[in-house]
Amino acid sequence: MTARRQGGRWMWWLLGAMALMGVALAGVGLRTLPGSPLAAEAASRWESATPPAPSASGSGPASAEPTPSLSASPTPSPTLKPLAVHAGKVTIKASGWWSWAMIDRRTGKIYGSSNMSETNTTASLIKSWIGADYLRRAAESGQTPSAARMQQLTIMIRDSDNEAAQSLWEAVGGSASIGRLIKTCKLTDSSGYKNMWSNTRLSPRDTARLGVCIADGRAAGPKWTKWLLSEMRAVRGVGDFGIRKAFPASTQKSIAIKNGWVTRDALGEWHVNCLAIGDGWTMGVMTRYPVSLGYEYGAKICRDVASQLKS
Repeated sequence: MTARRQGGRWMWWLLGAMALMGVALAGVGLRTLPGSPLAAEAASRWESATPPAPSASGSGPASAEPTPSLSASPTPSPTLKPLAVHAGKVTIKASGWWSWAMIDRRTGKIYGSSNMSETNTTASLIKSWIGADYLRRAAESGQTPSAARMQQLTIMIRDSDNEAAQSLWEAVGGSASIGRLIKTCKLTDSSGYKNMWSNTRLSPRDTARLGVCIADGRAAGPKWTKWLLSEMRAVRGVGDFGIRKAFPASTQKSIAIKNGWVTRDALGEWHVNCLAIGDGWTMGVMTRYPVSLGYEYGAKICRDVASQLKS
């Protein structure tokens, strides 16, 4: 009985050991079956040494060094086109009174003599505004000027014809036109005088502002600005003097002008004034001096100022 019992115990131990080996073998089999949990766990352990692939968002693992930036190089600041004139000191020995102002149309900056806000009677210089005011108002009213009116405008600007100027002055309402000038062109120093266009008072600063107002289209309006500037470039005869004469002949053709000159007998003075509109700039020069010196004296002052401001 004792031997049998011992043999039975060995049998049970043998069966238990075989069962344990089966479980172990079954575990190995599960690791190798695709899709089994143990197979997935094993794979995760082996692949942990390999960096994960980038996610769908494109972000990757952190790097010890920053990735170089591929941003575009800074856009350089725009440079302004050089002008035919520049701001500077003007030194002229002259009798009487004279003053000047220049505007850089690219920036709106005003440069000038210390007395550039003082006024002078304009004489024929104001004809540039009379023509602009007439043309703008006609366009605003839907009217086309007659051939006769267009001829008046041409000779008033090119030849400084006084009769044509008086007719157009009356057509724009006389001194009311100067009120529109001050408002439209944002003048600060100027005024009309009763109902006489020749006695309108502008400063050199406001003269340069008038030039800007004509050049940018506020004065004559979009329909007529180009035409008016063309007529001012075509000024001829005795009125073709002053500022643009300081420039080479090739440049003079591109500069629009309107000058004014008159003797004030009660004062014993010449009043000679110059307006010029160039490429990106405008300039106003005004003078008054003893009548004995002649109008050429003032014309030379205008030219000399421009010569010293020419680039």
